[in-house]
Amino acid sequence: MGIDFQHKQSAHCENGVASNLLNYYGIKLSEPMIFGIGSGLFFSYMPFLKVNGIPVTSYRPLPGVIFRRAAKRLGFKVKRKKFRNQDKAMQDMDSLLKKNTPVGMLVGVYHLNYFPKAYRFHFNAHNLVVYAKNDQTYTISDPVMETPTYLTYNELKKVRFAQGIFAPKGHMYWAIKIPEHVDLKNAIITGIRKTAKDMLGIPIPLFGVKGIRYMAKQIRKYPKKLGKRKASQYLGQIVRAQEEIGTGGAGFRFMYAAFLQEAAQVLNKEWLYEMADEMTIIGDLWRSFAVETARIIKDRSQVEDAYNQAADILMKIADKEEKVYIELKKI
Repeated sequence: MGIDFQHKQSAHCENGVASNLLNYYGIKLSEPMIFGIGSGLFFSYMPFLKVNGIPVTSYRPLPGVIFRRAAKRLGFKVKRKKFRNQDKAMQDMDSLLKKNTPVGMLVGVYHLNYFPKAYRFHFNAHNLVVYAKNDQTYTISDPVMETPTYLTYNELKKVRFAQGIFAPKGHMYWAIKIPEHVDLKNAIITGIRKTAKDMLGIPIPLFGVKGIRYMAKQIRKYPKKLGKRKASQYLGQIVRAQEEIGTGGAGFRFMYAAFLQEAAQVLNKEWLYEMADEMTIIGDLWRSFAVETARIIKDRSQVEDAYNQAADILMKIADKEEKVYIELKKI
């Protein structure tokens, strides 16, 4: 069984799945447009939540939120389901495939055999689409891959029920209502307002622009508070979340800049091009932060006060982002 599903590679799995699924149903939007409408920019630094004893840093909302928001704002309704029984999860997926319905799902990365070994780690919020089955082999549209890939019945079951933090529990989702008309302008404005609100308005100083500043202050304390080895581990987790889990800091800013350029055309608002330019500059700063932290981690930094220098970059990023979101809030 199979359908005419067009696979396109993307920079980020959730945006790519959303774009590919919407495209299948005739709603042709770019990955940056999905990202912007879904209010994909976010930041959180959570010392109370730890993985392997290290505080969690996140550059995005919770898995599934970007697609859920984008779908709602475009009038595209999605059904989601988790399972306790693994065989039932596979049966329900097969039933949808028989109806020519592509199925999105969350899986664990560690056992995805088409990923190079260097990229397999315990991350249970990777998105992909299953759209065909031939005997006991499924055709997979994984947006981070250049071409469609394949998993056997047992291989797919294993990644759907990966163990560990945020275990996917067979989580799958599919379309149940397709809009006849899409109000793209309203979806764009709603998405921008939500991003500005989240990055500026959450009073707890662990989220948004406040969270970036808070993390900068914590980084300044790392060497004395934690010692060299542990400080390096903490910093490594921050840059790994930025560069390896999704597209994080710089990549998300470049993507949002592309969204703002598209939004400027759709809404006929020239000032959004200026905001796009600012966001590109901010993306370059996030990249500089990643480079500096990588030097510290590898003990190659030539700067005497390297941790403070990395924190200074973050403070500059926070100031620039705050100005952009204040302007975007006015839309």
